[in-house]
Amino acid sequence: MLGLPYGANYHSTPGTVLASVEAYRAAFRPGVLDEPYVIVSADVVVGRSTAEAEELAHGYGQWVRSIRSGIGAIAYPTPDEARATPLDAAAAASVRDRIAARFVGDAGHVADRLEVLRRVTGADELLVTTITHEHAARVRSYELLAAEWARRTAEAVVVA
Repeated sequence: MLGLPYGANYHSTPGTVLASVEAYRAAFRPGVLDEPYVIVSADVVVGRSTAEAEELAHGYGQWVRSIRSGIGAIAYPTPDEARATPLDAAAAASVRDRIAARFVGDAGHVADRLEVLRRVTGADELLVTTITHEHAARVRSYELLAAEWARRTAEAVVVA
């Protein structure tokens, strides 16, 4: 109603993102912005290979469970720590939606899936977050994804 941009949290509520974006666009009135502007968030882990990315993302279930259980976010577990403390069936079920909504893999695979998310939601902007145990792995994830987007952008310019 104020003409503000909208941030849709696909990363935390994937099941409601489409309805929330639709409701925002339907209720939008010019104000700060003349037209709706949608930002959609996603949890992303990019590795040099899908296997590397999956290994880096291994502690995600335990981390999300700590937040959802009310104890607060634990330090993101290493893959070995996560394997040593697997989630029981009930805990695994409680975070299944978040695990399924992540974008984990090599840069090409992740960029393909992000493009689908952008297209389906009509997002003007994607906000990606990477959560891993090691800071260097987070930085590398962003670098790999940025390089893939830059490559695709350059190819699109050449084709056009």
